[in-house]
Amino acid sequence: MTGCTSGPDFVRPDKPKEQGYTPENLVPQTAASAVSNGGAAQTFVPTEDIPGEWWKLFRSSELNALIDKALKANPDLDAAQASLRQANEALYAQQGTLFPTISANGSVQQLRASGVQLGGSVDTQLLYGVTTGTLNISYNLDLWGGVRRSVEAQHAQVDFQRFQLEATYLTLTSNVVVAAINLASLRGQIAATEAIIKIETDALRVVESQFALGGASRADVLAQQAVLTATQATLPPLQKQLAQQRNQLMTLLGKPPTHDAGQSLLLSSIKLPEELPLSLPSQLVEQRPDVRSAEAQLRTASANIGVAIANQLPQLTLTGMWGMASAGASTAFMPGTGIWTLGASIAQTLFDGGKLEHTKLAAVAAYEKAAAQNRSTVLLAFQDVANALRALQADAETLKATVAAEQVAAASLALVQQQYQAGSVNYLTLFNAQQTYQSALINRVKAQGQRYSDTAALFQALGGGWWNRTDVDAASKGAPGVFNLPPAQDIKLPRGGQQGT
Repeated sequence: MTGCTSGPDFVRPDKPKEQGYTPENLVPQTAASAVSNGGAAQTFVPTEDIPGEWWKLFRSSELNALIDKALKANPDLDAAQASLRQANEALYAQQGTLFPTISANGSVQQLRASGVQLGGSVDTQLLYGVTTGTLNISYNLDLWGGVRRSVEAQHAQVDFQRFQLEATYLTLTSNVVVAAINLASLRGQIAATEAIIKIETDALRVVESQFALGGASRADVLAQQAVLTATQATLPPLQKQLAQQRNQLMTLLGKPPTHDAGQSLLLSSIKLPEELPLSLPSQLVEQRPDVRSAEAQLRTASANIGVAIANQLPQLTLTGMWGMASAGASTAFMPGTGIWTLGASIAQTLFDGGKLEHTKLAAVAAYEKAAAQNRSTVLLAFQDVANALRALQADAETLKATVAAEQVAAASLALVQQQYQAGSVNYLTLFNAQQTYQSALINRVKAQGQRYSDTAALFQALGGGWWNRTDVDAASKGAPGVFNLPPAQDIKLPRGGQQGT
């Protein structure tokens, strides 16, 4: 009675055979390190797994608090959870089509007929009742497994929504981390700019004093004023970026811009993770939510081919009815009142202008499209990891260079200021020293923030450790909170014979 299952049985794509992410062997440790906050060398550990709460590796209580707020109130996460519940309920509804449909009907009527209706006298009247009760059963035998393929397709959609939820979770946590780091970086750049403004303001006072004493020209005063105003002009854009970044963070936390949070977070309070887990390429396709979502879409497309093939084949339906009919409620269920019917129907489309055939060919094309999109998603996953690894190597070199440049520039500026006050150097030398220090200080703060952000990008590129989360039931592995969805392989679907049978 189960027949066979039409269409191809889904087979997961082969795992990539690559052993790494770069053409050459990956250096196990970032080559450069700097004596500065966030300047330590980072080591890549292939054998280490990613923790579910990977952001705690930054060891910042303020950052952890922001993540907790976002997970409780972000509307995008709520929408993704609702989509998962919707897909799960649709699966249960689809599974109901595998069972017979049973319905019950009953009616009671009391009638009075005129004698004229019966061909008699107008004075003649007849009172009688009709009582019926039936149990109706209808069952699609699903000989070709089209219904079972529909259930398989819907279950794949549940998997798709589950991994879409994980992708939303990963994107949210990553964006909060990056937004918080950007806030801290901008706050550091603003503080550095204000410090530079103070230095240049002090320098202007010195030049004005020397001008009053005849030791400097009016051109020197105007030049220093120009330097000061140019530096002051860089402050409003930084403050604008800070406000916009704060507004973005508030949105991620599920709050309007009128609220405030994260104002105490500084780069100095964030610790750079020095040991970074690095998954093998064969593991990456299991860990990335977007790759798993694309695979679920591929499984849906595969099942839809079976549905289209089954629709081309004869459809057999069994129907049955059992019940009673009597002349009134008082005679119901008496011997002789039982009624029943049993029937079967078969339907086969003989001509439809090629509709069913082209529907099947469209399903095949959709599968080929989903397969190509799956391969593209895997390639993009490799690209993300490779980019993050390259960025971390470059970030370490950049931070080391900017720290050294800042130290040299600070020492040079201090020396030139002393020489200028003593009259041994001209104003142009002081001006150049100020410009050099200003650039070095800002570049160092930017380099620190970029290294933290790219570290977060590596965790995101590797999948974020959702499989190690503690707020998920072990049976669901992917649905936060109270969702306990079985993995795809736990739904037992009959496996068919040859395609088209």
